[in-house]
Amino acid sequence: MAHRPKPSPNSQSSSDGHVLSSTDIITSAESSSLEARSGAHYRLEEDLLGTMKVPADAYYGIHTLRAVDNFQISRTNINHIPELIRGMVMVKKAAAMANMRVKALPIDKGEAIVAACDAVLEEHRAMDQFPIDVFQGGAGTSQNMNTNEVIANLALEHLGYPKGRYDIISPNDDVNMSQSTNDAFPTGLRLGLHFDIDELLKHLAALERALYAKAQEFDHIIKMGRTQLQDAVPMSLGQEFRAFANNIAEESAQLRHAQSLLRQVNLGGTAIGTGVNTPPGYRQAAIESLREITGLDITSAYDLVEATSDTGAFVNTHAAVKRTAMKLSKICNDLRLLSSGPRAGLGEINIPPRQAGSSIMPAKVNPVIPEVVNQICFKVFGNDVTVSMAAEAGQLQLNVMEPVIAQCAFESIRFMARACTTLRTLCVVDITANEDVCRNYVENSIGIITYLNPLIGHHNGDLIGKEAAATGKSVRELVLEKGLLDEDTLNEVLSTENLLNPMYRGRRYE
Repeated sequence: MAHRPKPSPNSQSSSDGHVLSSTDIITSAESSSLEARSGAHYRLEEDLLGTMKVPADAYYGIHTLRAVDNFQISRTNINHIPELIRGMVMVKKAAAMANMRVKALPIDKGEAIVAACDAVLEEHRAMDQFPIDVFQGGAGTSQNMNTNEVIANLALEHLGYPKGRYDIISPNDDVNMSQSTNDAFPTGLRLGLHFDIDELLKHLAALERALYAKAQEFDHIIKMGRTQLQDAVPMSLGQEFRAFANNIAEESAQLRHAQSLLRQVNLGGTAIGTGVNTPPGYRQAAIESLREITGLDITSAYDLVEATSDTGAFVNTHAAVKRTAMKLSKICNDLRLLSSGPRAGLGEINIPPRQAGSSIMPAKVNPVIPEVVNQICFKVFGNDVTVSMAAEAGQLQLNVMEPVIAQCAFESIRFMARACTTLRTLCVVDITANEDVCRNYVENSIGIITYLNPLIGHHNGDLIGKEAAATGKSVRELVLEKGLLDEDTLNEVLSTENLLNPMYRGRRYE
């Protein structure tokens, strides 16, 4: 029977009292850790603190295992954020290409590192070799070293050497050459977020198209507009849905602007932005290589010291995601209100029924899709507070809180993408209108008196509106009854065409 290791000082207890170690929380792809710790099929690796047994078939190494033992927080690991892995590997590839170009890295080593990076980027190899928790101390050092170890061991394999032969290709001296976590991690994070926003934009565009389609479908339906939940003036249901669609389009533009800030990187600044331990020409070569690899217009930050200590681009990016969530949540609020009923609410639209709504009230159906999207948006709002606090917590030349910024940003972007698809496919595309209900509200509304202001005056409008509310008579009836307008003029002003596209009827002075 395998021997269970003694708990380290950083171990946790599960709900049943079982102490968690790295052997428990690594994903199934790394389950061989148990054998490694028990003495079978392992290799020994050494670092500043001593030696550890690493699974023989693992591409990660000792630095990764220490992080696994230290950070047992969420049970969600970097394996679940493939775009961050891709971003970090692109940085390693760009660095290797640049180091070869400035003759700081031997060609054979550099080409092996590039081949290792391509194995991840193009063949998706070793994508399950990033078992570190998304919450981690050290400003991303654990993530950076996890990447360095995986690339080093893939490069060794490419050259025909066994894993762990760091005397041939070193995670630190070769893969991490001319880099620090403090420029490699934020650059990889920026790339990963850029790629994830690309995906979010696709989902937003699909939702925007669906809302525009509904706008066109409902363009002919007249309804009451409302301000402060009170009757205002008429509009078309199509105009209401077109406003929803334009909300989404506006936020897509904001997200694209946020991407432009993410394309400004501090690669080449190393530890604090001074570029310590970088050979001449490396910084520009690395930026050019990164442009080539990503296909993006990557630029170097103007002030690398400022860029290394600042997280403003991440704050701005998440703020754009939060803005999108705010708009989406407001749309969901409106959809729920417009569909309220079926007999005692507004009932202007019908949201497709998706499940029974009550365990006690028969025949009740709830707007569960807008409700769940609301809740997703609330989670994004909370993440935005975390991002803001983490950004503020930076001290002097570095902000060590970037891992939680990364976790929140990736989670928010992905939640929003799923929310858009959920709302579109399970709600928006099947919304129908109750045209008669909408028209009836208009015909019985006091709000249409506004259209008569230029002809009868505001005071007369007040009197008509007050009497209509008190007697139940319509605005039309009272205006004709009091002889304020003739029937032809009244019909023209209150026609559907004029209500939706009102003509100015006030006086004109020469």
